[in-house]
Amino acid sequence: MPLKTQVKNTPAVRNINNPMTMILVGLLVISSFVIGSLYQKVKYLEKGSTPVDSANKQQAAQTADDQAQPAEEKVEMEKIKETFDKSLVKFGKADSKLILIEVADPSCPYCHVAAGKNSELNSQIGDRFKLISEGGTYVAPVIEMKKLVDQGKAAFAWLYTNGHGNGEMGTKALYCANEKGKFWQVHDLLMTNKGYNLLNETVKNDKSQAQALADFLSPAFKAGDMKNCLESGKYDDRLQTDSGLASSIGVQGTPGFFVNTSKFAGAYNFTDMKSAVDTALN
Repeated sequence: MPLKTQVKNTPAVRNINNPMTMILVGLLVISSFVIGSLYQKVKYLEKGSTPVDSANKQQAAQTADDQAQPAEEKVEMEKIKETFDKSLVKFGKADSKLILIEVADPSCPYCHVAAGKNSELNSQIGDRFKLISEGGTYVAPVIEMKKLVDQGKAAFAWLYTNGHGNGEMGTKALYCANEKGKFWQVHDLLMTNKGYNLLNETVKNDKSQAQALADFLSPAFKAGDMKNCLESGKYDDRLQTDSGLASSIGVQGTPGFFVNTSKFAGAYNFTDMKSAVDTALN
């Protein structure tokens, strides 16, 4: 007579079907996902950059796919010159020996760090970004790049891409200022601590806040003209154009810089960029 094998309903087997066990397993899976996401954010913070908001990547004409392209392709000088030519905000000429490109979002914290006009935020983020003027070692790259442009040694282009989520109105204010030759004056106000808080807490991407933004920028640009420009919608489509240009040169977070073909993804100290600058000029 054949032996019958019986599986005992042991505690281990019963526990698998226990509702509490199933809930714990589900929580474990969710926790693993959250930890993975946090790890990715920490990696961006270590580099001093803010990842591009995935919900807004559709704004870019050519979206970069991090997962599909683990090996970053080198951007050729012709592409840098082409990007410079297509940029709305630019200073100098494409045949310059040194072309500097900044991809930024005026609401992004590390863009403020790199601009060097928000010493409070620089110090708050950490000693690594504390400005020399505040007793630190950080040399803000945007300030040094502007010096090179003013000295006639470099060409410079500024591009927008969404890196923090609240920079659309601020960017359009920069476009409006640029058409009147007031880009840097408005830029330097937006990149202060007051500008950072205004964009992220009040204005955000709300066109109905055009007056508030125009009033804040009035020391550098006539408030009535700024309000009219912001409300006109004339630069609404330019946001997407800039994002497409940024994506086409492989910028995936803000800030992103190019010194000719040398890419610096994050709020690098200018001292780290200087060798690339010197090589281009010599």
